[in-house]
Order: sequence, then structure tokens, then C-alpha cells
Amino acid sequence: MNITVITVSYNSAATIAATVCSVASQSHYDVEYLVIDGASTDTTLALLDDQREHLVALVSEPDDGIYDAMNKGIKLAKGDVIGFLNSDDFYASSDVLSRVARVFEEDLSIDACYADLIYTDQIDTSRTVRYWESNDYVPGAFSKGWCPPHPTFFVRRSVYERFGSFDLTYRIASDVELMMRFLEVHKIRVRYVPEVWVKMRMGGTTNKSLKNIWEQNQEVLHALRSHGLSSNPIRFFGHKLLSRGKQFFQRPSV
Repeated sequence: MNITVITVSYNSAATIAATVCSVASQSHYDVEYLVIDGASTDTTLALLDDQREHLVALVSEPDDGIYDAMNKGIKLAKGDVIGFLNSDDFYASSDVLSRVARVFEEDLSIDACYADLIYTDQIDTSRTVRYWESNDYVPGAFSKGWCPPHPTFFVRRSVYERFGSFDLTYRIASDVELMMRFLEVHKIRVRYVPEVWVKMRMGGTTNKSLKNIWEQNQEVLHALRSHGLSSNPIRFFGHKLLSRGKQFFQRPSV
């Protein structure tokens, strides 16, 4: 099974090498790795040039934001399954993509799968700051502030072909809207795997400020309303605050 991994980057010199190495070290033999860069002005492109042997394609040009770049990657992708790895994230182990392939190969009716994610300290990536332990999807979960960790979300390319890609009207929450659309609206078959697949450094676009967190949640509520789903703010924020609070005290089993 061919898996396409897409990394979107912009001025990511501090972390991009580690991201590429985590993909290059995967034991799964059939990986199409695409990097979509937004015309970086730092040394990102020079670092990527040193890693060319691991890349099937490198595109560097101005874009209209992270989701526009992700859509470019989807259009280029030829793999059976597509996943995204942000330019400051890395896989938790060398067999993550092998585990992903196994999920789809063992049950051909599965359209998507996802797992757990760890937020790490920006500098010391061995230090866990927050453990995002997910769970099985239940219809109506997005109305309670739930969603899978997007970097662990792998989807068959045919699903994008049928139901579309990222909606650029959402500036910060297009990934949540896409997963909501796939699961709640189109009811694709999805499987949760209770393992840590991705480690993410704190300080990404969404969580780098309270303003961004607030704007993202407002976009999610808008997406719920646009899809005709329950969007009660009290219920949404109540469940979300409770679940997020627990994540700072949970630790993955080793």
C-alpha cells in the first residue's frame, strides 16, 4: 500500500530536518513524501535540498495559507492513503506508517483511521506537555468539542475525491471542518487505534495564542451550524474544557 505523507512548510528551518528524518526512517517501504513550501525566506529550502533523496516532490511557491498548501498536496498525491505531518511534528516511532497500512489492509471497508498525539516542549521534545488521548468516534461528538488529532488522521485518497478537500473559508479550523464533514456528514467508516503516532511541539498556529484558540473555536461552531449539526456553545465549551484539562494530567503508557 502506497501512503502519501504531505508536509506543509514556511520558514521552518528550526524543525524541518527532524520532520523529514522521521518520515525517512519509517519502516514502511512504500511512501510518497511531498513537501509543499510557501516560498520560505529562511534556510528551509536549503535544508530540504539536502534531503532531496527522501522527497518525491518539493513545491515552493506563494500560497493562501496552510490549507491552500495542503490542498495542493492532495492534488499531487498518488498514494492510496493520505496523511499530513506538520513541519514541526515528527512520528513517535519508525513503524507508525506500517501500522497505518495494516489498518487499511486488514479491513478494506475502512475509509480513515487516527490515533493519539503528544504535545512536547518546543526545545526538549522528550518532555511531554500534553497527552491527547483520543477515543472511538461517536456520532454527535463534534458538537461536544471532540475531534481526532489531525496529524494522526489518515484517509483514503478516494474519500477526498468524493467529498472534497480543505474549505479555505476557514482560516484556522479547516482541518476540524474537514474531519467533521467526513465523519458526521458523509459518515465514512473510521477506526481509532489507541497508540501514540505523532509528537507535536507546542506553539503551533492554533495553540500559540489565546486569540487563535478563541477564533478556532468560533470557526468550529460556524462549521457545526453550516452542516446542520448541534452547536450549543455551553455544551460545546463545557465538554471541551473538561477533556482538554484532563490531557495535561494524563500520560501515555510506555
